[in-house]
Amino acid sequence: MTTILVSGATGHAGRFIAEAFLAAGDEVAALSRTPPPDGLFSAPVRWMPGSLDPDADHDAVFEGVDVFVHCAFAHVPGRYRGGEGDDPQGFVRANRDGTLALMTAAKRAGLSRALFLSSRAVYGPKPPGTVLVETMACAPDTLYGETKLAVETALADMADERFLPVSIRATGVYGPAGPGRAHKWAGLFGAFATGEEIAPRVGTEVHGDDLAGAVRLLATMPALDLVRFGPAPVFNVSDIALDRRDLLAAYARRAGVDKTLPPRADAAAFNAMDCARLKALGWAPRGALDLSGMV
Repeated sequence: MTTILVSGATGHAGRFIAEAFLAAGDEVAALSRTPPPDGLFSAPVRWMPGSLDPDADHDAVFEGVDVFVHCAFAHVPGRYRGGEGDDPQGFVRANRDGTLALMTAAKRAGLSRALFLSSRAVYGPKPPGTVLVETMACAPDTLYGETKLAVETALADMADERFLPVSIRATGVYGPAGPGRAHKWAGLFGAFATGEEIAPRVGTEVHGDDLAGAVRLLATMPALDLVRFGPAPVFNVSDIALDRRDLLAAYARRAGVDKTLPPRADAAAFNAMDCARLKALGWAPRGALDLSGMV
């Protein structure tokens, strides 16, 4: 049985990822400061106490681990861009230095593969209509994006024939949030249902189960299939372009809500993500909005 250590497994994206490995019959260990709430996962998950403290001794958490998936991220609740709040130094120390301390311990422990949940934020602003491709130059304009890119860069320097780090540039992740939790659009749906005016917006989204499928694919794919994209390969993970008008129209149909929809956003200013690399490895997301379990 393969043992997967998932940091941030109790978070929004991390829970989907942990569930994908559990469904495949793997043993999952959750690395976090506090134990997972009862009932959060569909099967038993071993808790490993840990943190993003770069000065901590992380070696013990990797004993018996085969693959490390790093999803943990310290930020102001509900915010990623701008998640540093009033403590940018602490934000960088935890999310850059703490991440690299964990990755260094994973390599020292002899793990052959570690996956890092990065973000489309590393690209920064691009001209309207530009498609985001892994090989293009990155120029993040937020501390969040800068920190993610700094980790990617450092992981490339750590890669060798025995240690394969993989970075996953994920877009917005949606889907059911788990027992007792509100999903990412719960507030938006509530505001729309009460007649509040909703500002137009268009963005990229991927269902959490499809993100998890990509992570598991990259965790189990033979190394030779991955290193053709580089010694520390990077993969975009995105699925649909979603206008808020279409999202709310789908919600309204399912919930029986009759309210005025927001206008369409300017699609010409939109930057799609190219996922050809991942699809070439066999990844096939659902390709349409799926509100199952959210309405």
